[in-house]
Amino acid sequence: MTDYGAELLKRQLNELAKNPIDLVSVGLTDDSNIYDWEILIMGPDGTLYEGGFFKARLVFPPDFPNMPPTMTFLSPMWHPNVYEDGKVCISILHPPGEDAMNAQESAEERWRPILGVEAILMSVISMLNDPNDESPANIDAAKQWRGDREAFKKRVRQCVRKSQEEC
Repeated sequence: MTDYGAELLKRQLNELAKNPIDLVSVGLTDDSNIYDWEILIMGPDGTLYEGGFFKARLVFPPDFPNMPPTMTFLSPMWHPNVYEDGKVCISILHPPGEDAMNAQESAEERWRPILGVEAILMSVISMLNDPNDESPANIDAAKQWRGDREAFKKRVRQCVRKSQEEC
């Protein structure tokens, strides 16, 4: 029996190797595990994260592509849509269907099996450029983003510098 999720991930990894996304490098954490990817995202030009080299992991569940992976920044990250432990909180990484607890988010914005790794990575780059402070994962970062932009910028610059030192 073939593992559809593993085959799909192998194809997507090969496709990203042939046609990489700007600002992103992908690979496997361990060559024997297609479900655990290491990601390096370069901070997009013109954003507060410009110049940064942010390491992350993308861990896919056994029932991928029916359920979304989890993405976690390993590098320090100060962002309204990233929990303090580094876990990324964006709609595309939420399980499929409607969420009665979050009326702001439609089923179309959430994970769908037709989506792939490229869509996730593009969404994360977009998130760095344009935080969603309406539904924050990191309340303190969101408050600072809204109320003290200079302090927010300073904190992000610290994250950028630390990411440069670690690379």
